[in-house]
Amino acid sequence: MRKVLVTLFFALFGAVFAQGTITVWTHFGGPELAWLQSAAQSFQKASGTTVNIVTVPFGDIKQKFILGAPQGKGPDLVVTLPQDQMGEMAVAGVLEPLDKYVTQNYVSGLEPVAVDAFTYGGKLFGMPMSAESVALIYNKKLVPNPPKTWDEFLAIAKKFTTSDTFGFLYNETDAYFNYGFFRMEGAYVFGKNPDGSANTSDIGLGGAVGAKALDFIKALRYTYGLVPDGVDYGVADGAFKDGALAMILNGPWSLGDYKKANLDFGVIPFPTPPGTKRPWGPFVGVQGVVVNAYSQNKIAAVNFAKFLVTPESQVSFNQAGGRIPVSKSALAKLQSDQVVKGFSEAIALGTPMPNVPAMGKVWGPMADALKLAEAKQDSNTTQIASDLVRQIQKGIAGAK
Repeated sequence: MRKVLVTLFFALFGAVFAQGTITVWTHFGGPELAWLQSAAQSFQKASGTTVNIVTVPFGDIKQKFILGAPQGKGPDLVVTLPQDQMGEMAVAGVLEPLDKYVTQNYVSGLEPVAVDAFTYGGKLFGMPMSAESVALIYNKKLVPNPPKTWDEFLAIAKKFTTSDTFGFLYNETDAYFNYGFFRMEGAYVFGKNPDGSANTSDIGLGGAVGAKALDFIKALRYTYGLVPDGVDYGVADGAFKDGALAMILNGPWSLGDYKKANLDFGVIPFPTPPGTKRPWGPFVGVQGVVVNAYSQNKIAAVNFAKFLVTPESQVSFNQAGGRIPVSKSALAKLQSDQVVKGFSEAIALGTPMPNVPAMGKVWGPMADALKLAEAKQDSNTTQIASDLVRQIQKGIAGAK
C-alpha cells in the first residue's frame, strides 16, 4: 500500500526531492504514531531524505516552536497543528506561507472550511489533513432510526427522559459545544474584514441574536426538560457509555471509548429547530501540517507534508485513528463509513474556530454567560448577551 501511495505522490506532485534530514514534531501516539512512522519510512526510501520523528506533548508544541524556531532549535515541520494555534504562530513569523508550494488542484480538492481554517492574512499557513466538530451521536439500541427533524429529535429525547434514562445531554456550559446554537440564530464570534481575515472589533454574540441563542439553550432545561442542572462533559459522556443516554452532542475524540463500551452508535448533524436564521453549524477544528519558516531544508519538509495530505494518505490516516479527512476525494472513498459520513456532514455545516490570538479572550466570557443564562428560568438573556460582548472587548483591549 505504501508503494502505491509513493507512486501516486510522484504522479500528483511531480516532486523533486531534496536529500538530507528533516525533523518532525508530533503529538501522535498509538496507531497514529505508527502510521506516521510508516509514512516516514516510505518517504525516506523514495526520496533519500531521513525523517527524524520526535514526540512532543500537544500542550508544549506551540510555545516551544515559537521560542525555538528563530534559534534553529525547532523542527522542520509539525504533524499536526490545530488552526486555532496557527494564527499566533503566523504572527510570530515562525510559519512558512505555503501558497507557492501547493497546487490549485490540492486546494480545490479540500473542504472549504479546511482552507478557510488555515488561511491567515490571505495566506495559506498549513496543509489541512483532518477536521473535527461535535455532532449528534445516538445509541442505536435506543434510537434505531435517527431523527431527521427537530420534532422527531424532541419526541425521542422526551421519550427517554425518564427516571432510568436520559434522552439528550451535552456539555451545557462549554462555549465550544454550544456555538452551533448561537450560529443558527445568526450570531457569530468575529466578523470579516474585506480580505477575509477576522475583524475582532466586530463581535456578533450580543443583541437580539445572542439573547435568542441563550434563550434556546436555556429552554433545553426549563422548557423541554432535557438537560438538568450540573451536567458537564463527564456526566453526559458517562451516561452515554453506560447505555443510559439516547443522544449526546460530542466529537470524534469520544468514539474510542464508545467502541470499548460495545455501543452501536450513529452520527448525524444536530437537527435545526424551525424558525432559525441558519442551519445549526458547529465550531470546526482543523488539524494540518505546518512548516518552519526557519527550516534549512524547506523543500524536503514541504514534500513530506504533501505526501502526508494526499487523499490516499488521509484515508489510511482515518483507518489508523478515526480522524475525519478534509479531502473531498478521501471523504468520497469513505462514504460507506457512517461515522465519517455523519461527522463530515456536520463539519461542512460548521464554522472554523477563529485562528486569531483574540479568540483566547472569548472562551471564558462565553462560558460565564452560559452559566448565568442557565442558572435561572427568568435570567435576563438580553443583559447577559450584552455583558458578554463587553467582557470580550475588555479582554481584547487589555491584551493589546
